Amino acid sequence: MTVTHEEVKVRGTELADKVKSVIHEGNVRRIIVKDSHGHTVMEIPVTVGVVAFIAAPALTAVAALAAAAAEWSIRIERDIQGEQDGGLPAA
Repeated sequence: MTVTHEEVKVRGTELADKVKSVIHEGNVRRIIVKDSHGHTVMEIPVTVGVVAFIAAPALTAVAALAAAAAEWSIRIERDIQGEQDGGLPAA
């Protein structure tokens, strides 16, 4: 299993919507929200089976954060399985 990292910049009101869409993608391990100075404000570990349990309170907290600053950075850690070779078994 390979873990990839992606970083996305968003503006205040887009923060909660982006985190919500990333949580529902399914292959996400962790979401790290950073402020415009690069300081980690929140880490959300996302594990299969507890997405619904984590999503509601995390999204409430993220929505509250969105009003606090104009610019945010979201670091997304994803599990990638079989995508490097197109997902096909070796012949």
